[in-house]
Amino acid sequence: MIDTGDVDVFLGLDVGKGEHHGTAVTRTGKRVFDKRLPNSEPKMRAVLDKLTAKHGTVLVIVDQPASIGALPLAVARDAGCRVAYLSGLTMRRITDLYPGEAKTDARDAFVIADAARTVPHTLRGIEFTDETIAELEMIVGFDDDLAGEATRIANRLRGLLTQIHPHLERVLGPRLDHPAVQALLERFGSPAALRKAGRRRLLGVARPLAPRMFERLVGDILTSMPGIGTRTGARVLIDVGDASAFPTAAHLASYAGLAPATRSSGSSIRGEQPSRRGNKQLKRAFFLAAFASLSDPASRTYYDKKISQGKRHTQALLCLARRRVDVLFAMLRDGTFYQSRPADVVS
Repeated sequence: MIDTGDVDVFLGLDVGKGEHHGTAVTRTGKRVFDKRLPNSEPKMRAVLDKLTAKHGTVLVIVDQPASIGALPLAVARDAGCRVAYLSGLTMRRITDLYPGEAKTDARDAFVIADAARTVPHTLRGIEFTDETIAELEMIVGFDDDLAGEATRIANRLRGLLTQIHPHLERVLGPRLDHPAVQALLERFGSPAALRKAGRRRLLGVARPLAPRMFERLVGDILTSMPGIGTRTGARVLIDVGDASAFPTAAHLASYAGLAPATRSSGSSIRGEQPSRRGNKQLKRAFFLAAFASLSDPASRTYYDKKISQGKRHTQALLCLARRRVDVLFAMLRDGTFYQSRPADVVS
């Protein structure tokens, strides 16, 4: 933590290649400088000398201490000012606390300066006489930022996997940093694509990157997808509730857009086609639930039966989704849990 007790002015710099934007605030939060600064030593020195002469000790804070931020830091040190670094990850978190959504250089510079004034424990010191130690400290700081960013991204991915398919997240979540898992997600991208790829293709991708665990990894993936995710279940509960608003399962199917519609014009009858009406989000939820249920023997038997009758993959899934509406309606009506039936009793 940097001691800012003797600082009179906090100068935040949103650094850029050709010019920087500088915003200076006093200890009371009053802005005493808010302008663009050319990436020029004389111009920056003039501003720093003026702030020092008028207000006292100046702390210069940047969000990038290396490359484009190197010159203002060198000028600040030479001018007798103190310097500090506010990491990009910390700045993004703090920015959410300030009003407004527009991202401008002026706003970023003010956030940097005001953060140094109000939450100095977020700053990192870069004041060293030994340049080697100073460079090492910056490298370590960058490494900490990268590690924090990697953790944030991994948590975000795990959150998305949990929403899409919690069973798959249990398998892949702890292994997200493994090259084999990353390659599988990059190649196939979704639970549906992983299932469709099949064991042979998954092994072909995972084997070179996970020679000792590829068999177990692929086996875990293929056996982790019998159910549906929390997002799908939540959508059904939100839109259907206890099903008391629907007199019959057919009414619920019609509301979800899963009841077949007859297309006819004059004497021409085109047969039954999927409805284009209904609650599209609920229809999608039932469709995803039907796809996820294909690992259930009874559901697979019903799906295969529709395929043997000449229906395409999507049509067969829609038929299965319609059938599952009947099951869900009965469960909600009777207050019972789902019980899988043997495949040989499925009609």
